[in-house]
Amino acid sequence: MAGVIGVGAIVVIVCVLIITNIRIVPQSCAFVIERLGTYHCTWEAGIHVKAPFIDSVVRKLSLKEKVNDFPPQPVITKDNVTMEINTVVFHQVTDPKLNTYGIDNPIAAIENLTATTLRNVIGEIELDATLTSRETINTRLRSVLDEATDAWGIKVTRVELKDIVPPVDIIEAMQKQMVAERARREAILKAEGEKKSAILKAEGHKESVILEAEAEKESMLLRAEAQKQRAIKVAEGEAEAIKIINEAKPSVEVLKLRGLETFEKVADGKATKLIIPSEIQNLTSLLSVAKESIGEIKEKEINK
Repeated sequence: MAGVIGVGAIVVIVCVLIITNIRIVPQSCAFVIERLGTYHCTWEAGIHVKAPFIDSVVRKLSLKEKVNDFPPQPVITKDNVTMEINTVVFHQVTDPKLNTYGIDNPIAAIENLTATTLRNVIGEIELDATLTSRETINTRLRSVLDEATDAWGIKVTRVELKDIVPPVDIIEAMQKQMVAERARREAILKAEGEKKSAILKAEGHKESVILEAEAEKESMLLRAEAQKQRAIKVAEGEAEAIKIINEAKPSVEVLKLRGLETFEKVADGKATKLIIPSEIQNLTSLLSVAKESIGEIKEKEINK
């Protein structure tokens, strides 16, 4: 009976030891295990059981990416301008063993390494390049830091220059330069606007002149066409009248009378030159014929 109790007690003790030595490693975490004071293994996410009394968890690490915002550091540019720059470093533990045994205080090491590297990089470029080449500076810093932190089990994923603060006199000079640049751009835009306005006015005047000339041309063509049509109609009327007269076969006296009427119209005082036809040779006989014709017309009217 005593033996059974002893065995039961041993089983209980073993179960208690096993239960108390069960460890659950959360996601994105790692535990560094030592056995009898030396590195044994690294536990990743999941359930694990350590050997009682001989194994111990010496460090629990997060494998998530971390960000550290380091305070501003005074740096000097190539053209001897002192400014303050603070950096933001993104890093992640990739090797828990190296991170545990490779360095004692990795964050402080990264901060100091960032400061010294930043001074070296900024010291090779001038002020204007510092303000306009952030991406280049970030890439160079990340490359140097990532190479140096490989031995610490850390990977630097990104480095950003958060703030660049030049001296006060430099800021004032930059503001004046900005104002002058804006004034220059305003003057250029104004000149370009006036130029375009003058060009548009000239083009408008040109088009107006062209349209007026085309309108005048069309008007002249229309007038010429109207005169042409009028002359054609007059000629057609005269031809028709001549045709009718020819068909009527007028007497010589009528023709002479019509000639006299025409001569009267020609000699109404408006013409400066008179061209007398060679057919009118006997003006007396022509007048007598006209008198007889007029008398006959009057007698016919009286008889009526």
